[in-house]
Amino acid sequence: MKNIKRAGLVALFIVIAFLPSLSAVFVKTGGWYAIVLDKPSWNPPNWIFGPVWTTLYILIGLAGYFAWTRGNREDRNTAFNVYGAQLLLNALWTPLFFGLHRINWALADLVMMWFMILFNIVLFSRRSRLAAWLLIPYLLWVSFAGVLNAAILALN
Repeated sequence: MKNIKRAGLVALFIVIAFLPSLSAVFVKTGGWYAIVLDKPSWNPPNWIFGPVWTTLYILIGLAGYFAWTRGNREDRNTAFNVYGAQLLLNALWTPLFFGLHRINWALADLVMMWFMILFNIVLFSRRSRLAAWLLIPYLLWVSFAGVLNAAILALN
């Protein structure tokens, strides 16, 4: 029974981590990005984003699970408020960039997200070192995304 409960909690955290991806359901990401925008030569191919984000959301969910199940229950509030805030900022990026075509606002969102992820890593490290390490690929990808977003802003 304990293993079923643990598996359910892991699944719940992974589902929560994937929630920001739902913002893409309401936004068309095709033509404007592919045709209208100038992009740097090092812009990754479109097919790479799905596998990368799938992997990252799984890692984010696992990080949440490990941070939730380690440490004192009383100390969860701040860590998980930051966890929720960075997921919210993650969800906002797609509508800002693709929906509103506000490359500058999307970049500002990425900068805030980067700091929230970093803060989240610090807070999670106090609860679970593994949870903190699981967020490092996310921070690295958001760093790359920020540089790419800035390059697209400069080119357009």
